[in-house]
Amino acid sequence: MLTYSFSSAGSEPLYQYLYQCIKNDIVQGTLAADEKLPSKRSFAKNLGISTITVENAYAQLIAEGFVYSLPKKGFFVTDIRNNLAGKESNNCKKEDRTEAGAKEYAADLTSNQTCSEQFPFSIWAKLMRTVLREEREGLMRNAPCAGILPLREAIAEHLKAFRGMEVKPGQIVVGAGTEYLYGLLLQLLGMEKCYGVEDPGYHKIYKIYKSHRVSCCYVRMDGAGVIVSSLEENGVDVVHISPSHHFPTGIVMPVSRRYELLGWAAKKKGRYIIEDDYDSELRLAGKPVPSLQSIDVEEKVIYMNTFTKTLSSTVRISYMVLPEHLAERFSESLSFYSCTVSNFEQYVLAHFIREGYFEKHINRMRNYYHEKRDRLLRELADSALAGCCRISEEDAGLHFLMEVDTSIPDQEICAALLQEGIRIFSVAQYYENPAGKREHVFVMNYSSLKEENIKAAIRGLERVFVGKRDKQGKY
Repeated sequence: MLTYSFSSAGSEPLYQYLYQCIKNDIVQGTLAADEKLPSKRSFAKNLGISTITVENAYAQLIAEGFVYSLPKKGFFVTDIRNNLAGKESNNCKKEDRTEAGAKEYAADLTSNQTCSEQFPFSIWAKLMRTVLREEREGLMRNAPCAGILPLREAIAEHLKAFRGMEVKPGQIVVGAGTEYLYGLLLQLLGMEKCYGVEDPGYHKIYKIYKSHRVSCCYVRMDGAGVIVSSLEENGVDVVHISPSHHFPTGIVMPVSRRYELLGWAAKKKGRYIIEDDYDSELRLAGKPVPSLQSIDVEEKVIYMNTFTKTLSSTVRISYMVLPEHLAERFSESLSFYSCTVSNFEQYVLAHFIREGYFEKHINRMRNYYHEKRDRLLRELADSALAGCCRISEEDAGLHFLMEVDTSIPDQEICAALLQEGIRIFSVAQYYENPAGKREHVFVMNYSSLKEENIKAAIRGLERVFVGKRDKQGKY
């Protein structure tokens, strides 16, 4: 029987630790291709852990393609030898490979990658030439830690126009991706604090905090967002939330809960709220939801946003807006850091915003995603899936939820869809606490879905969700 010791797991979730152990054995070849893994029940009993822990670890391994399952037969190790070489594997015949062994699916409903046809290459190229011609001195000057002033001024103007936020350029810090900015924040706010993240939520945030060796915990949610009493119970000092469009549930936090959170933060010195507003510009229906920062009068909200959703996932430019007292502290204690975004990219983006191209681009992208979403919803409504699925949270951003009437376990569905060339995650995979997780609800992230692949994706979903099994028990 496969055995692992949990003595070095530390505060890491047990399922995450177990997943990493199995993954390492697969990558290193300790577990051979097509080798059968222990059943969930027997494995849990042998390790002295819950069946749910094993189930979550297996689900993560299946989602990432390290393990596959066969109905009524069990779980098996995927042959990843060719995958690691960047070639097509026998178990993934419908997947193409791109650079560095990355997979390309017929429909990847987990990816945030932007279609190349939607990036404003001609305008970007024109502005690059403008910057080379007009900004020569600035290009050769070391930028401040927080970023060049023209970009921070442009961002401040954009936030006022689009989010109703009155901020000064001096409150804005630009960095190469939000992960880098989280690291700066931890140094600014203090490594001794307890940081809370949403459950369910985007697990990468938790991993980033834990990688910096700070105290971090998951905070329970209800239909309105983070539960304030859970913050008190866990001794949280700083909570990371996405109130305008929560991932993966799609929840938009109501005003009453927002003020309740602000009240929690105001009760104690050193408490803060990190507001992740990652795709607020791309709300497809209804009035824009005011940011939490715009109603904060106690300087308790740190606002974060990125250009990866609106421009491209490869444009690694993000920013945060600090309360004024934290901006002063940042300038005094962390200004020795070099800005991680090149001057050239910053000047190009500053021109892009100032000259009105960004606003036009956002409007065009909204229309593009609106049409794509509507077509996807129409195809679903006209398919055999209409009788067994329910759509929700389709207006807030670039994903919606599809709840399916099925008795098939989520991990088996994800594995079967992977064989159809469709990559999809269930909402249950984003829960740390299994007690409240929602089963048979899937995240339909359509941002990178090509329109010509929509029909094929629907057919694949139909075969798995409503197709009959053959005598061998396959979908």
